[in-house]
Amino acid sequence: MNVRLAAFVAALSGLSTTAAGGSCPFGYDKVAAVKEQDRQISSELYDPSSCDVVDYDLVKTDLEILMQMSQGFWPADYGHYGGLFIRLAWHCNGSYRRADGRGGCDGGRIRFNPEHSWDDNTNLDKALRLLKPIKRKYGDALSWGDLIVLSGNVAIESMGGPVLGFCGGRRDDVDGTSSLQLGPTPEQESVAPCAEDGDCKAPLGPTTLGLIYVNPEGPMGKPDPVGSAPQVRRTFTRMGMDDRETVALIGGGHAFGKTHGACPTGAGPSPLEDPENPWPGTCGEGAMKGKGNNTFTSGFEGSWTATPTQWSNDYFTGLTTYEWEKYDGPGGHVQWRPVPDTTPPVRMLTADIALLHDESYHNISLEFAANLTTLDEAFSHAWYKLTSHDMGPATRCRGNDVPPAQPFQNPLPPTADTLPDFDAVRSDISALLKTSVDGLTSDSTDDGSPYNGALFVHATWQCASTFRVTDYSGQVPNSVDLIVLAGQVALEDAGSEKIDFLAGRTDAENGDGSEMFAPREYYSSALIAVRDGIKILGVSEEEAVALAGRPRSAEQQKTLGYSGSYCSDSATLSNKYFELLLNEKWTAVSENEYQAEDQDIYMLDTDLALLDAPELKTIVEKFAEDEAAFKKVLASAWAKVMSADHFDANGY
Repeated sequence: MNVRLAAFVAALSGLSTTAAGGSCPFGYDKVAAVKEQDRQISSELYDPSSCDVVDYDLVKTDLEILMQMSQGFWPADYGHYGGLFIRLAWHCNGSYRRADGRGGCDGGRIRFNPEHSWDDNTNLDKALRLLKPIKRKYGDALSWGDLIVLSGNVAIESMGGPVLGFCGGRRDDVDGTSSLQLGPTPEQESVAPCAEDGDCKAPLGPTTLGLIYVNPEGPMGKPDPVGSAPQVRRTFTRMGMDDRETVALIGGGHAFGKTHGACPTGAGPSPLEDPENPWPGTCGEGAMKGKGNNTFTSGFEGSWTATPTQWSNDYFTGLTTYEWEKYDGPGGHVQWRPVPDTTPPVRMLTADIALLHDESYHNISLEFAANLTTLDEAFSHAWYKLTSHDMGPATRCRGNDVPPAQPFQNPLPPTADTLPDFDAVRSDISALLKTSVDGLTSDSTDDGSPYNGALFVHATWQCASTFRVTDYSGQVPNSVDLIVLAGQVALEDAGSEKIDFLAGRTDAENGDGSEMFAPREYYSSALIAVRDGIKILGVSEEEAVALAGRPRSAEQQKTLGYSGSYCSDSATLSNKYFELLLNEKWTAVSENEYQAEDQDIYMLDTDLALLDAPELKTIVEKFAEDEAAFKKVLASAWAKVMSADHFDANGY
């Protein structure tokens, strides 16, 4: 929080409120069921009527039976599907990235392209096929996202592994629209191009498009464990994992199952090439061609431990005890084997051996090798984080196995039992609108009086606009009910329609976790930033354009390093913003600021970008002609964004 925002909060500190937080998690979002449309904030997100609509224990029982019910179309490795379902759950969740909250298993979009056709997801269509009877049994009451995560949890537990709990409540998307920015797609190239596939940078999560994290054979396919270690750290960090969580997930996940690379000829056509029969396999002959011992998935072959259906810390004992040498595996890729070899054979990949070539990773690996209990604790917590990070705060979780709120969920302190008299708070805020406040350089009205309304609007927007519908997260500072109400009072004082106010937020004790909501500065153009920001915030294009027309403080803009604002009178809300955009001639005065010809009026590049997009310019023209329409949309959109992170809402 900068100095001016701190002064704003200080000015209101005597009015501070307490809150009663929500308890009912999200329901199913009808807006998410619209084809070719990214999710938006909607009343259905907060509908308590769909809470706890399925008995997850019954689902788990069905999954336990499935684990060892090997089927002919895709026989289970070692007679147990555990490794397959852990991989499915991992890859469904592992697409999550902190930069913009995209990815993850909420939505179950691993069923659709582009994720469905990623090289790293080869043959996971078979895992989904195995789950179809269970999905059919429970219908819409059980989402694909929940089923996939539960399958991973049950797989771990059925093989003796530790699970912290389960955060249910995912809703299914009807297509892969919200994954297009994960790539490889034109949408991804627009938002976050990868200059060199194999060394992709943030905000992209993996180093290689179509993979979950890194190339397991090594950087750019070279078996270099020293070079692989920093890539592992970068990719896991982009997902929000620290070193300990990274090592626990790698070694804990690789305690189970095996890799598949029976021959060098590959898995066959992908879903993009053959949607009806993807990845049929090319290894072997006859009825077992392409499956069982003839499976090709990653091109690597073998298990990491001698007991791939039993939980242990053998991955770490083997990794840190054996000497390892490179060799060419049957799938045509370089792998690593012990010297001398073991019976049964165990195998590692370059990304595994990388843990030995980084001091932090190596020390953690030694710790886990020496103490299974320590690994149990670390893996169970890291797995829960992996499978729940895209779900937002713990209040969204449903089911009877939800653990206490974890640090990554940015838990809030206990809430108060009563709320203040908000009419009295409104009155006190109104008095501050036209009062000089130490630490604030106020704007001025036409008669020269101080006016703080636009400053209040700015502070409120800075708080609430960090919300991301992509992972239901957003920054929650102290005195948040007060901040939201201050912005609302200021807008209404300036001439807005009446805005609905939903009270009951809970104040955070500190700013831990807020770094992930820092401004996204990686876009190549203002237009791309605007379009992507609309999607991440979760508003419609019309709502986004209306919100852009909010009052803007000239003094605050100057404090931020700009020359001024479009507002000559920030005490009055009008459609002047849109008229100026359309009618003035704008000249660049800095990298991202423009001035109206012969006037002391300024806009940002993100403002002018509204004219560069035909779909947005049409809305600008509409609001320029119809001030009442602008004010109506602004009031509704403002209430929507202000309440977006309030999980006790029943609608707007």
